[in-house]
Amino acid sequence: MPIDPARPFLPVRIAVLTVSDSRDLASDKSGDLLVARLTAAGHILAARALVRDEVPAIVRALTAWIDDPTVDCIISTGGTGVTGRDVTPEALEHVCEKQIPGFGELFRYLSFQTIGTSTIQSRAAAGVARGTYIFALPGSSGAVRDGWDGILASQLDNRHRPCNFVELMPRLREGEAPR
Repeated sequence: MPIDPARPFLPVRIAVLTVSDSRDLASDKSGDLLVARLTAAGHILAARALVRDEVPAIVRALTAWIDDPTVDCIISTGGTGVTGRDVTPEALEHVCEKQIPGFGELFRYLSFQTIGTSTIQSRAAAGVARGTYIFALPGSSGAVRDGWDGILASQLDNRHRPCNFVELMPRLREGEAPR
């Protein structure tokens, strides 16, 4: 997709959340890959954490970052499958005011090209909570590549034409009652 070189790049402040019962930050390859990709693109790593596959823990981490004015966007990896412990989409339901259904649809389309019908097991999701974008990717490095390279790298670049998520950021809280 076209990048408008006449527009100056605006870095997005992104928090990365890994959801896993089996990893720690030292063994979090998909989180490391996501951090490497977003910083290489010129964005700012605002925060990083790892939590277990438990709705309350995920909601606490998301809420803290949603309430933090230094975080524009949250990208999570892990917990989007169909097993009993995969609860990231359920946690998003607790915090998001608006869903972005096209994100999961586009993610599965892109993922189908690399892993075929196995993509049906992904419940990649996205939404907006009090002016903060939240994107939930599966926990594999391949899924991070598909999600970042195929969607987020361009949609989080304000120079991407014809439109992008960044240019909508100032308007995400329209219609809210004043605080």
